[in-house]
Amino acid sequence: MRKLLFVILSVALFACSQQKGYKITVNLEGAEGKIILEQRAEGQWAGIDTADIVDGVAVLEGEVAFPDMYYLSVNGQRAKTIVFVENANMTVSGKADSIFAAEVTGSATHDEFNTINKEIQKISEEYMGLYQEARTAGAAGDTAKANELMEQVEALYKSTNTLQEDFVKNNPASYVTPFFLSRIQYEKDEAELEAMVAALDPKLDEVPAIIDLKAKIEQLKKVAIGQTAPDFTQNDQDGNPVKFSDVYSKNELTLLDFWASWCGPCRAENPNVVATYEQYKDQGFSVFGVSLDRDKDAWLKAIEDDGLTWDHVSDLAYWNNAAAKIYAVSSIPSSLLIDKNGKIVAKNKRGEELGQAVADFLNK
Repeated sequence: MRKLLFVILSVALFACSQQKGYKITVNLEGAEGKIILEQRAEGQWAGIDTADIVDGVAVLEGEVAFPDMYYLSVNGQRAKTIVFVENANMTVSGKADSIFAAEVTGSATHDEFNTINKEIQKISEEYMGLYQEARTAGAAGDTAKANELMEQVEALYKSTNTLQEDFVKNNPASYVTPFFLSRIQYEKDEAELEAMVAALDPKLDEVPAIIDLKAKIEQLKKVAIGQTAPDFTQNDQDGNPVKFSDVYSKNELTLLDFWASWCGPCRAENPNVVATYEQYKDQGFSVFGVSLDRDKDAWLKAIEDDGLTWDHVSDLAYWNNAAAKIYAVSSIPSSLLIDKNGKIVAKNKRGEELGQAVADFLNK
């Protein structure tokens, strides 16, 4: 009987010691109003929890099914800080006017995130400094120095991706892994992404980022090299509908180019696309531009300024561009090379690689 009572008492004490939900004490100097806890879902902000700021402090209380990434802000303002929330006593402290630098304690999951994120921030500050030096050198006419510095910038940027990829591979059960995997997905093809997701602990299958990534992988399979390019119709600059298959069927090879006037890397790549087009247009090469703009005037001005003399379409829906969704485009510039039969023969060829891929195809 004594043994049974001991077991019952031990179980009761253990149960009482478990954290049943989260309690986040927020102390942000200068904050007034409400503290808002949100998540990003399908491109929209979804409110999760809110608490009044009383005497400079707000307390959020609730329960999560598993540790996950949330955003914390004052009154839902644009400035936010990432918080990995788990069922524990947590604190967030700092200043309202620099909320992005707030310190989060009490969450082992957030500690995992912070360890890698601090390294990334340190490297980012270094390559941004070099980038500014490169711009200064370029403006002064020192092209050699500017190019050398940009090579260093590129190497440092790639090292941040390596940090995140190593974390993903070495921590398949961490609830932080979906975040870093989502960050590095853009330069991975569907086979690489599928292998990385398959290596994760099955418990992560319920995390929204992994659910979204699996859906994206299935979509990417439909637009992989060797597949037939999905057809679509959008309006050109004059509001006339243009069917993509009517364009590629007239050319030996067509570059389906997803871009936007507001996209710096896209605008930087445009001179190369123009040069490739001019060199090979008489041999059956053309370009079909799909813009993720929402401002028609800005779109038209960029076409004119950059000398983009090929066919263009857009539904002016920004990231919700219907064609971009069909092709699982999540970053731009993004492009595919498609033959006259609609077969996808290459993807994301930029710089010298684009010209070489076009030449190889047309001269085979």
